[in-house]
This record gives sequence, C-alpha cells and structure tokens, in this order.
Amino acid sequence: MSKISPGGYGHDLNHIAVAETRMTLNEVAENIASPAGEPSILVIDPRVLDRECFCGFLTSHEQKFHVTAFGSREEWLAGGGASQPVSVVVFSIGGSKLCDPPTAAAVQRAASDFAPVPVVVLGDGEELKHILRALECGARGYIPSSVGLAVCIEAIKLAMAGGIFIPANPVMAMSKVIEGGDAGQHFAGMFTPRQADVVMALRRGKANKIIAYELNMRESTVKVHIRNIMRKLRATNRTEVAYKINDLLLPETLANN
Repeated sequence: MSKISPGGYGHDLNHIAVAETRMTLNEVAENIASPAGEPSILVIDPRVLDRECFCGFLTSHEQKFHVTAFGSREEWLAGGGASQPVSVVVFSIGGSKLCDPPTAAAVQRAASDFAPVPVVVLGDGEELKHILRALECGARGYIPSSVGLAVCIEAIKLAMAGGIFIPANPVMAMSKVIEGGDAGQHFAGMFTPRQADVVMALRRGKANKIIAYELNMRESTVKVHIRNIMRKLRATNRTEVAYKINDLLLPETLANN
C-alpha cells in the first residue's frame, strides 16, 4: 500500500483512492496527518461560539482529528499556523450567499491562499447555484448545515482524499425539475402546449411511437410537431433538438434553485 508522508502540503491526492491502493477514506485520513499522527483540520469561522461548538463536536466524534479554529486566516498566521501542517481547511460562511461578490471573493482567496490544501465551505444555504459557485471559486466541497455530523466528517475525509463533496438534496431537486415539471411553463411563448410535451419526450430519448401512445396522438401528428420544433430551434435532427433544449433549460433550472 502506498504511503503519504506526514503533513497536508504539496501532495497530489487525486489518485489516492484508486483500486490499486484500496485505501478507504479512514486510511487516507490517517496518512495525511500532523506530526502526532492525527489529520489536522483547520476551521476558519469568525463566529466564536459556532466554531468552538463545531470543533468540539468534530473531536468528540472523530478522535483521530487534530482540530484547530481561528476567526480568520490572519489570526491563524499570527498564532504561528504557517509552521503547522494542515490536511484540510473548513471555511465557514454562515448564512452568507456565494452569489454575493464579497463572499465569493473570500472563498476564492481562501482556496488560493491555502493551496494545495483543500478548502471545504461550510454554510447554511443549500441552493445548488451557490454550491456550484463555491466549486467555481476553488472549494473542494460544500457542506450545508442541514446535514448531520457523520456526513460532515465523511465530507472532510473525502476532501483529504482528493474528492469533492456535493450534498445530494439540491442535485436531486434539480434532476426532478429537469426530468419533470410543467413543460408548458418552461416553454411558454416558444412552443404550443402539445409541442412542449413532445419536446420533453424528445429530451428523454423516446421514440415517435412511444410519444404518440403516451400523448394520445397519431404518430404522423408527432412527426409534424417534431418538424415544427426543429424549425423553431433551427435544429437538423432529434439529437440537436435535445441538446438545444438542455441549453435552454439548465440556466433557468440553476437560477430557480
């Protein structure tokens, strides 16, 4: 089994969890450690009570973690933090939103300042657009305060292993909106209600005969609708229709989450 030298700096973790090494997240955490043999977790949170409670819960549930907390990176540096190994940084934004430029800038700065140590954002929000924004800013995951401590610990271990944690709920919500929802609402003003129904069926890759059966229309009528849809979208085939509809739907979906 391959080993990683102590300390979180300067190691490429992207291939640790490959099948050859068969390293679990726990084994990875044990190998990315402080000199005392403990994974070193740095928590950055300006709220004193919140960070003290969070650190207390982490150490009580995962005794192998060596956890330190500061109100800012500047406080950490003033306390001699630069001389200590760090395995992962948990950067709390509280109730702030990543769509706010100052918050996004703070996350981006943290990801840059602590690189190559992974930074995981901890926040109260669970909107998908904010989570994706955190990843765009360089974070290696987003932990909403709605998850339990066990999930939080595994997300931290995943970041140490080179992975990226995204909470399932907002992703599933987006999937349901894309796959289902009111087609007429998505395409009001672009297609007739029946054309919108056919469009959603095309996105799911359904054949004309199946579309005709499910929408209770003749197959010839389905073909007429598809020709009109292709003309409106300036598409040359069914695949291009599905591709262009995905481009139309995804920004709207992200904006509503």
